Amino acid sequence: MDISSLVRENVKNLTPYSCARDEFKGSSGIFMDANENPYGKLNRYPDPYQKELKKAVSSYKSVPEENIFLGNGSDEIIDLCFRVFCRPGIDRALTFTPTYGMYEVSASVNDVEVVKVPLTSSFQIDIPGVDPLLSDKNLKLIFICSPNNPTGNSINYADVEYIVSKSESIVVIDEAYADFSDKPSFIKLLSKYPNLIVMQTFSKAFGLASVRVGMAFTNSLIVQYFNKIKPPYNISTINQRAALSRISKSFEVAKEVRKIKSEKEKLVSEISKLDLSIMIYPSDANFLLVKVKDADKVYNELVKMNIITRNRNSLVRNCIRITVGKPAENRLLVKALKSIRI
Repeated sequence: MDISSLVRENVKNLTPYSCARDEFKGSSGIFMDANENPYGKLNRYPDPYQKELKKAVSSYKSVPEENIFLGNGSDEIIDLCFRVFCRPGIDRALTFTPTYGMYEVSASVNDVEVVKVPLTSSFQIDIPGVDPLLSDKNLKLIFICSPNNPTGNSINYADVEYIVSKSESIVVIDEAYADFSDKPSFIKLLSKYPNLIVMQTFSKAFGLASVRVGMAFTNSLIVQYFNKIKPPYNISTINQRAALSRISKSFEVAKEVRKIKSEKEKLVSEISKLDLSIMIYPSDANFLLVKVKDADKVYNELVKMNIITRNRNSLVRNCIRITVGKPAENRLLVKALKSIRI
């Protein structure tokens, strides 16, 4: 598959900005090239390609460094996908609703039409309904969130691979919650499909939401295009160090994930007993989508008790999304839910 044929002509033709750290490849010396203040501890620009962090991610994920792009959160990666592949006002992107809202927001910012295909009642992709869309020559991006947000379920593996194999578009699989799932990652398909991008993040299981470091695993040519148009210093030195420190303690991350999964099961058991609860959807993430008798009332009553959930009534009728907290927080949530009368 010729990935370059999907790339916007202006992106292929542009000459990228060359920063001082592009020209000098070393790591030590008397730096008089970037107009930095010579005093201070944070006075130097960060590594524009995050080489040390990328090496650690490569080892942890078993993906070659040339197949890794690191962004200022996954949101930057989503935006780069639109800017590299979609011609404003001409090309389209495909999403499966309900899903993460930033795909549509980034599309709007970049003047790209979004084709929204509803998931089935079990929150899976309707393959017969999608098939006719895959031959659209102006369909450049397909976003699949698995485990999905806000539903929490993983998308059927065979269905996703079918879409990747049949489509001539770039398929972006958002695995932000994959660390909480027992399902296999789509990373293992990278060598088979050059049009595949798999996103993961330090924001969820790694507990670094404020650090804003997203990961994209894809073929090296797409990484080169991302590097070509990204801001020169897109991840700060402070944030690179924070991610490096956390990935070096992956055993702690794994321990926390086990705790969260255990607490999730306890929440499922307790919430399912409540009168206000109608259904708890299966979840492979660190949150639960709960259908209640009156989502607006439940949400507002919880806010009064200083417990903040996410009201998803506008996306999935009468549903609230509950992130799994610490044991004490979860107990307070259950106690609060028990006190609500509908």
